[in-house]
Amino acid sequence: MTPGNNGEHTPNAPEGDEDVFGYLYEDGQAAGATPPSGGGGYGYPGTRSSYNQVRAVGDRRPNSYGPQAATTYGQVPQQQAYGQPNTHYAAPETQPGKAPTTPQYTPASRGSGGRGSGPNTKGLLIAAIAVVAVVAIGIAAAMTFGGGGDGDDEGGEKKAGGQATQAESVKPSEKPTKEPADPAELPKTDAKALKLEGGTTTASDIEGAESEGGVYVTGFDKVGAQVTWTVNGIPKAGSYSLRVNYGVPGKDSNATILVNGKKQTRPLNMGNFSKADEGDWEKGWTNTWAVVQLTKGTNAVTLSCAQSDLCGTTGANIDQMWLVEGDKG
Repeated sequence: MTPGNNGEHTPNAPEGDEDVFGYLYEDGQAAGATPPSGGGGYGYPGTRSSYNQVRAVGDRRPNSYGPQAATTYGQVPQQQAYGQPNTHYAAPETQPGKAPTTPQYTPASRGSGGRGSGPNTKGLLIAAIAVVAVVAIGIAAAMTFGGGGDGDDEGGEKKAGGQATQAESVKPSEKPTKEPADPAELPKTDAKALKLEGGTTTASDIEGAESEGGVYVTGFDKVGAQVTWTVNGIPKAGSYSLRVNYGVPGKDSNATILVNGKKQTRPLNMGNFSKADEGDWEKGWTNTWAVVQLTKGTNAVTLSCAQSDLCGTTGANIDQMWLVEGDKG
């Protein structure tokens, strides 16, 4: 074989355009084959470089040769049905051991709006309205019931930067408290203001009496002797404690109590509570009390030495008288 002659049925190619497969062209034409329009096809001009044609990366066009090529010359490749997998292409994620790289949508992952619908916009709208309503209610409650915060002092007034409102300064649970009024001062008297009857009189020779000037009532040592105190300004009807300062000569004594002429249940006990020796009038000064029932306004309270009382034999000196509300001493 010499240059310019590469073998049987291999014509020489022009210099610079040598085609070692030229004999194939002639063999094909000799067999009566017709080359495809526009060139192409194995064994015909225009395809001499089709076996090693370079394609761009990712180009998945069928090769002009091999199993993917048309089996019959001139046959149009069957088009792939819509939605069916491409028999000439297998995505990398479909290979064994490869996880899908794109989200997989299923009917369950779609919204509830029907075929081809998007997210459940109705549900989202309801949720948004509910959130706005809750926020509005919270703000209203805070404005209505909010007490003093960091900017409030203990009295409910705002510190610098704001003014207290009536709702902030007075809490709903707080109620005005009414302080109990001081008990009314009840009347008090001494020997000089008493009405003297039955041989009673005033004296001041025995020391220890608490009335002004040391004056006391004497002569309360016989039946029929009595003293009366006219009491004005009783605030209400009820039980009162009658208090009496008196003196006895070291012996017990008692007397009858009348209110507005009505005898009370128990007499006034004038015992020797100071433990004075018999006959010691100066040491015998002490006090006692008894419950009386008074009416509202003016009342006449009388101490009387009755036949059954000890005062008729023991005697007693009367110093002061006053009232205390209630039935306790």
